[in-house]
Amino acid sequence: MTKSKTTMASQADKHILYQQSVQDVASDIEFVKKIFDEKRGRAPQSLREDFCGTMNAACGWVKDEDFHQAIAIDIDKNVLNWGKENNVSQLSESQQKRLTIIQDDVLSVKTDPVDTVIALNFSYWIFEQREKMRTYFERIRETLVDDGILFLDAFSGYDAYKELEERRELDGFTYVWDQASYDPITGVMQCYIHFEFADESKIDKAFSYKWRLWTFPELQEIVMEAGFSKVTVYLEQMDDDSEEDYNGNGQFEPATSAEAHAGLIAYLVCEK
Repeated sequence: MTKSKTTMASQADKHILYQQSVQDVASDIEFVKKIFDEKRGRAPQSLREDFCGTMNAACGWVKDEDFHQAIAIDIDKNVLNWGKENNVSQLSESQQKRLTIIQDDVLSVKTDPVDTVIALNFSYWIFEQREKMRTYFERIRETLVDDGILFLDAFSGYDAYKELEERRELDGFTYVWDQASYDPITGVMQCYIHFEFADESKIDKAFSYKWRLWTFPELQEIVMEAGFSKVTVYLEQMDDDSEEDYNGNGQFEPATSAEAHAGLIAYLVCEK
């Protein structure tokens, strides 16, 4: 009997790899706090993280300030359980008391009013029809306090429509973003995240996404149709010294127009 070989892929946890390669919770929280204070003249206290997955951002929020409260919502029981075991368990007792976890559909869930809602990592793009997307934004508007703000992110650029694979070397593994297919009639694309390791093992299709590639103008229009008073695109600035196709520098500034580029990332700041 041959003993199966232990590989780096078999020993890895895909959720930990995702948090390390995709999320930058500290930067997201810093941006939310900064923009909210600039626009509302006060510090936001309550945050709702939609499509929260492992609740990484919600946990980061309650750790950031003693007065912060968070609601984390996802429909997937398994990923919520992982988040409880690996992220929530790292919080202090007082921090855990300021975190509410809900397994439910973001289209129908009812929560207490909050200062801000975040739907990041393009998660809300699962709503492929305009009417359903507008309904989602309308639901969020209802749960925001009178001066509340919704924070979204989005990507664009001419490479967004291509079938391609992009690799990024990280500490101990390679992150692979795979735009496997794009349908120009429906706007629907199929994407995957793979993880590769030095021993040539791989976690293939660790994460799978079927969603619509929404454009910045479409999203702004639907947000306004949903009753929001204003939406501002904060576009990531470019590092002119970089030779990479995507050369964002992590700094976001308000923009009403931009030059064509292979890859663009932005926050959409939607004021109730």
